[in-house]
This record gives sequence, structure tokens and C-alpha cells, in this order.
Amino acid sequence: MPVSDKNEAARPRVVLGVSGGIAAYKACELLRRLTESGHDVRVVPTQSALHFVGAATWSALSGHPVATEVWSDVHEVPHVRIGQGADLVVVAPATADLLAKAAHGLADDLLTNTLLTARCPVVLVPAMHTEMWEHPATQENVATLRRRGAVVVEPAVGRLTGADTGKGRLPDPGEIFEVCRRVLARGVREPDLTGRHVVISAGGTREPLDPVRFLGNRSSGKQGYALARTAAARGARVTLIAANTTALPDPAGVDLVPVGTAVQLREAVLKAAADADAVVMAAAVADFRPAVYAAGKIKKRDGQDPEPISLVRNPDILAEISRDRARPGQVVVGFAAETDDVLANGRAKLRRKGCDLLVVNEVGESKTFGEAESEAVVLGADGSETPVPFGPKEVLSDTVWDLVTDRFSGASAE
Repeated sequence: MPVSDKNEAARPRVVLGVSGGIAAYKACELLRRLTESGHDVRVVPTQSALHFVGAATWSALSGHPVATEVWSDVHEVPHVRIGQGADLVVVAPATADLLAKAAHGLADDLLTNTLLTARCPVVLVPAMHTEMWEHPATQENVATLRRRGAVVVEPAVGRLTGADTGKGRLPDPGEIFEVCRRVLARGVREPDLTGRHVVISAGGTREPLDPVRFLGNRSSGKQGYALARTAAARGARVTLIAANTTALPDPAGVDLVPVGTAVQLREAVLKAAADADAVVMAAAVADFRPAVYAAGKIKKRDGQDPEPISLVRNPDILAEISRDRARPGQVVVGFAAETDDVLANGRAKLRRKGCDLLVVNEVGESKTFGEAESEAVVLGADGSETPVPFGPKEVLSDTVWDLVTDRFSGASAE
């Protein structure tokens, strides 16, 4: 076999399905990201998708011929071979019509035939008007597809066609790519968090002193966002409560709830946790807040020292949700950022907070906060210790969700 053929065989094979919605043009960016990261991508559009982006564009960007009908190149049996040979099938955008056909096993073109023959992970990224997304028929089709093992990414909220705004927008192509990358990395056809609702807090709270100043911390929110992306790629319904993370792009398939202070974060967590299977408190929550908020900017006065700032305690959210579980079997995960005696302080915090798992990592200059990599030890209330070596934060995220799903299984067995 020539060297070039060997390289082709080693590349992950992705089928990019494109159905006939206005967001079809955004799939060009997803295709670019997939090909530039080393994936061999075959684009399979529906006939209506070609009204938005022509076959010549897909062929030029992918390096493969494009067909929509099962009658093209019949001797190669493409309606069977394309799905059989794929490592991943992703459909973006997936219209309400495409979701309905996939849920009911219809196969009237090359893309729907491919979906029926695929034995690899399938990711569907819906995009449509809010009323269509919220219609009971669409929601039932989505539930059916998820039950069968497909990862159906929740649409984003934002500007739709015309002047309409609401839920139904195609998520950012870069974030769709992250979902695809995580699904491919796991190589598991059945997403293990399907049917689960998980709540994740991320970022760092800010406690205002006056209209221009606040007490805060150095948390970037990257670990919480990695947890959210990983959970979405594993099939979960994700609520991400984000404290001051505007510098980060919204993860695809996640319901984002922005907050600012510890009190606001507590309210959002308690509300979202009411029907959650797991709550992961990755946010850095301020322990204290100023006792008095100055309505005007605190002025610097020549020759005078500033007035001392009195602090009061913020609510201990992790201890509260661990003590008052919203539902039986709910798994609660905390995070502990330590600078010394890391494991000893972590074990003490685990006992004090009453959570099921505590992710303990050492923080400091160029350690954890704001970085793309981290290392940690995950302590369990059962006495377990799971070290996670230095590496990308998504590796730690997968470890956390592995440990959470283990506890789901244990609860089911009991």
C-alpha cells in the first residue's frame, strides 16, 4: 500500500450531513475545522441543503465528490458503504424534517440511508425556529433519538432568521467541533449520560465594593466549561451556571445561566438542582463579601488611610446542597483549590462539606487558574483516591464524569 493510502486509512473518517436550513452555510466552518485537524470528511447534503450551499463548495472543501441520491455511483453502494465505514456521523444543521425522518427510520435520500447504516457515534445538531424546536412532535423525536444513543446537541439561544430571536440557533461551529472531537476521542457509540440532567458551576464570583470595584479571584471558568462540554458530548442535558466568564465562548448544547455574585450563584444552583442527577461545583465561590456596599465610588483622600472593609460570610453552597439533596441518589461533586498540605486539607474539606467527590488541586502562580492543563486528585467519600496526571482539563473532566456515572450505577444497583 502506498504511504499516502496508509495515511488516508489512519485518518478518522467523518460524515458531515447537512440538511436544508439557512444555517447550512455555517457547516462550511465546521468542515474546515474537521479537515484541518486531520479528519477525512465526506459531506452528504440533502437536496434542499444545496439551495443554500452548492455541491461544488462541499466538494472543494472536503476533497470528495458530493451526492445526495442513492442512485449516484450505484456500483459502490454508497447508501450502505458511507455509514458503515464512518467513525462519526454529524449532521449540522439538522432540521425538524431531518430529525423526524431519522426518528422514524425513513430513508428517502443518501443522508437518511447513511444514518440508518451507521454503527458509529451519531451527533445531531438541530437548528430551526423556536416554535418548531418546542413543538411536541420535535421534542418527542429528539427524545427517541437520544434513547437510541444519538447525541442531540441543544440549540443555542440567539438571533434566528429575520427579526426573530429565541432558542433554535445553530451553536458556534467551533463548539460543535469540540463536541465531535470529544465524541471521537471516547470512541463509544452509546453516550453514558443520556437522560441525565447535570448542573455545573464555573468561573469566579465577584463581590462588589462599590460601582467600580469588587472582591474576586483568579478563576477563569475553563475547568467548568470543559466539564460542561464533556457532559454534553456524553449525552447529558447540561445547565452551566457561569460566574463572570464572558471571555469564554458558550459551549454547544448547554443551557447557560450567567451570574455575578455568590448569592446569585446559590439561587441559580438551588433552582437548577431541583431535578438534577448530579451537581458539580467547579466555580470558585467567594467565602466573604463586603458587609456594606458603597453606592458611590470610594474616593482616595490625600493624607488619609482608607476605611477598613468589614466582611461577612457568604452561604456555603456546596455544604448546603450536599446536606439537603434535592432528590434521592443525586451525586454532588466539589472542588478544592489548595496551596499547601493539599491532600490533608482536601480530606478535611470532603468530610466538612459532605459531598460524594472532591476534586483537589494545587493552585498558585501559573498553576490551574487560567491554564489549559491541570493535575488533581479526586477524593471519594468512600475513601477512594483517583489521581489525574498533568494534562488537558478535558481529561480531568472525563475522569470526574466516569466517577459520577459509577455512582449512578451503584445507586441503581442498590
